[in-house]
Amino acid sequence: MKYRKKAVVIEAEQYLVGEVIESEWMFNAIMSGEIEMLKNHLLIRTLEGQMRADEGDWIIKGVKGEIYPCKPDIFSMTYEFVDETPTPSVPGLDYYEIRRLYE
Repeated sequence: MKYRKKAVVIEAEQYLVGEVIESEWMFNAIMSGEIEMLKNHLLIRTLEGQMRADEGDWIIKGVKGEIYPCKPDIFSMTYEFVDETPTPSVPGLDYYEIRRLYE
C-alpha cells in the first residue's frame, strides 16, 4: 500500500551558524533548554531522544508543537514555502493596485 502525506502547514527555520534566529518559537526553545546551542551544531531534545542539527539543517516546529531537525534535501522534497501575505480582495482592483494605494 502507498500513502500520501497530508497537507499540513509547519513552521521552520534553517540553522545557519552565526545568523540571527528569526522565529520566536525557536528562541523560546533555546531559552527553555529544549534546543542547546553548541559551537557549530544544535542538540534538540525530542520525544525520540536527543537529535543533532548541523549547519544548513532545517529546524521544524510540527503541528503539535514538537521540534525536530530535518536535512536540507529531505526538507526540499517534503515542504514548499507558504506565502502568508494577506491578499486583499476589493472588486475592480487587483492586488498590485491595492498595494499602490497603501504606499
